Amino acid sequence: MYSKLIKTLKFHNFLNRHRVKSMVILTLLVAYYFCLPKTLFKDPTATVITSDSNELLGALIADDGQWRFPANDSVPDKFKLCILQFEDEYFYKHPGFNPVSIFKALKGNLNSGSVKRGGSTLTQQVIRLSRKGQSRTYFEKLKEIILATRLEFRLSKDEILNLYASHAPFGGNVVGIDAAAWRYFNRNANNLSWAESATLAVLPNAPSLIYPGKNQERLLDKRNRLLRKLYNNEIIDQLTYELSIAESLPQKPYPLPQIAPHLLQKVAKKNRGERIKTTVNIALQEQANTIVKQHYNHLKQNEIYNISVLVLDVKTREVLTYIGNSPTDDAHQKSVDIVDKPRSTGSILKPFLYAAMLDAGDLLPNTLVADVPTQFGSYQPKNYNQTYDGAVHANEALSRSLNVPIVRMLQEFGLDRFYHYLKALQLKDLKYNANHYGLSLVLGGAESNLWDLCKSYAALSSTLNHFNENSSKYYSNEFCQPIYKSDEIINFGKQSTQKDVFDAASIYLTFESMKQVNRPQSDESWEYYDSSQEIAWKTGTSFGFRDAWAIGTTKDYVVGVWVGNADGEGRPGLVGVQTAAPILFDVFDLLPKSNWFNQPFDEMLEVKICKKSGYRASSICDATEMQFIQASGKKTEPCPFHKLVHLDVAERYQVNSSCEAISNIINKSWFVLPPLQAHYFKSKNPYYKPLPPFRNDCVESSGISMEFIYPNQQSTIYLPKDFNGKTNDLILKVAHSKPEIELHWYIDSEYIGSTKDIHDMAVLPSTGEHIITVTDELGNSLKHKITILD
Repeated sequence: MYSKLIKTLKFHNFLNRHRVKSMVILTLLVAYYFCLPKTLFKDPTATVITSDSNELLGALIADDGQWRFPANDSVPDKFKLCILQFEDEYFYKHPGFNPVSIFKALKGNLNSGSVKRGGSTLTQQVIRLSRKGQSRTYFEKLKEIILATRLEFRLSKDEILNLYASHAPFGGNVVGIDAAAWRYFNRNANNLSWAESATLAVLPNAPSLIYPGKNQERLLDKRNRLLRKLYNNEIIDQLTYELSIAESLPQKPYPLPQIAPHLLQKVAKKNRGERIKTTVNIALQEQANTIVKQHYNHLKQNEIYNISVLVLDVKTREVLTYIGNSPTDDAHQKSVDIVDKPRSTGSILKPFLYAAMLDAGDLLPNTLVADVPTQFGSYQPKNYNQTYDGAVHANEALSRSLNVPIVRMLQEFGLDRFYHYLKALQLKDLKYNANHYGLSLVLGGAESNLWDLCKSYAALSSTLNHFNENSSKYYSNEFCQPIYKSDEIINFGKQSTQKDVFDAASIYLTFESMKQVNRPQSDESWEYYDSSQEIAWKTGTSFGFRDAWAIGTTKDYVVGVWVGNADGEGRPGLVGVQTAAPILFDVFDLLPKSNWFNQPFDEMLEVKICKKSGYRASSICDATEMQFIQASGKKTEPCPFHKLVHLDVAERYQVNSSCEAISNIINKSWFVLPPLQAHYFKSKNPYYKPLPPFRNDCVESSGISMEFIYPNQQSTIYLPKDFNGKTNDLILKVAHSKPEIELHWYIDSEYIGSTKDIHDMAVLPSTGEHIITVTDELGNSLKHKITILD
């Protein structure tokens, strides 16, 4: 303790005696400490994206026009050995400068009378590169030495070497080993040969004079001398040396890979000048690029120029493939990324309505829904094939993408209720209220984008997966945004017994229906092949043939495809099943085969279902089966289409106690559709039998009903003309529950005739508004208002 005190006193005495010297030394130390800028290099860098395996997907040149990649965290071993042998053999031994090299350089320069050698170490060269535009004088050299020693205190040797490799010039507008490897050899720097590494090692020595394509003989000589030195120092063996000097030099720069150019654009918006490792699988991306190119070459013959494809991993929500556009040209907006652009949805939202109605308990999977001519005010939906089935099972209406039954389902379910479900899916392009879209919302009246739609389908699949994997629990954040950066992880939220949007059973039953969608012609017999996988998928085609969609999901993957023209031009044949679906299945063929979804039994009930109507079976349904339905479906009504009818012994006529003894009456269940539905249904379903007529001696007690087949209420009709200019008749059609009854027809109270059995009436009304009235012989009447235009 005493000795320490004595030393402290002596030090203070020394400072008092040499105060000026002490201040000078302290000032110099402080100046030395702060002489080196905190950030040596502030140059803009290129935006670089790599795959999930760190392979280059693409790069966007730096803002100053230089191919300068963001600094990597290491230097390739071969290049490291080459640059040390060529530039600075004692790099790991000197303190930032090499006195011997400096002395030799100074002596040589004095003897020659000019600056011939610099004697700079790699550390000094890093300092020189950071101090751009400084003249090469002895005073500047002194500054470099001071700053180099300071840099040695701040960074490790490997960090200094990495700085050099990242910022050294390699000729032209190429800066850094990573950019140089791709520009001159079209490969990653870690995959360079000894000859290629040696070539790059000698370039920074005189990058303005010697680089690929310029002064080839001098470059070859310098490279081979370095290779000889590597051989003499036993870094490479004789065979490697001989093979290396036999390699040719690169002649001109290669273009950088552009495997995912539109994803690069997306990254550059938020991470410009950064190196981003993405979730993209490079093999899958390249194969999908090839598929898109093949289909583009075919579709462009029909003047269809743009395609986008998105592939998501359901479990991780990672983007595996991102194709923003086809390899078209600038005239057809090649650079436009269509993945996140709003486009008319066509029928692609129909599964969401089906799932919503199941989820709300308003529908069972096989429930019969009406498919007849329908008009809501001025809106008159049409099926794509312009025909009607009369009545069709709901799941078949979805799988066949029938417009009329779906719109009728929406009208019954409620536009606002469905809109609420869509908003819960977080479709950002739904910018207006429900009334703005109207009932056309489900047929393409709204817009969405491929990103949001794929996200939503992935969320449905993930909801079902998580429910089955986590003891019938849901996650609170299933409908989260997909990710394309490898360092991001999806947070699915907390587990709960409460569903996020749709319950698992409704999703499963929706997927079961979507699995039955007719595949493109090349895949239409897919179920007979063991190699084929089950896919829940849906197509969509917008009005005017402007947008074609196909989105499909398995337990593990979602694939989404959009086809069309970026400028919105419609084309004949631009239909989802013909243009987008073949691409969808070609991409699915690249993916590992997935098992089908497990059935979520905890959200389902087994009930007796009427086979013919798809409703819960009533006590009089004649053909039933046990089916699993969603739990909410237990509140649906029993079958309304089966009626108990009373027949005579021969079962040819309906009878009652007014004309037949009760002991002779046979009670039988009969499947009966409303007249208009029955009119269309029986033409496509030969098994359908209308009710037998009442026997003539019976007093009929059952209700009579009739409906217009054509025209619809409030219809506006243009009467066509034939080749001779004669106006064709208007054919009025009515369906009656008792077709044998005679009907009487009137236009504006003027009697025009009667019909029996087949109730079609040809008329030629004048232009303007008219009231059509039909009455039967029992006094029942029906009225319709129409407008005739010339």
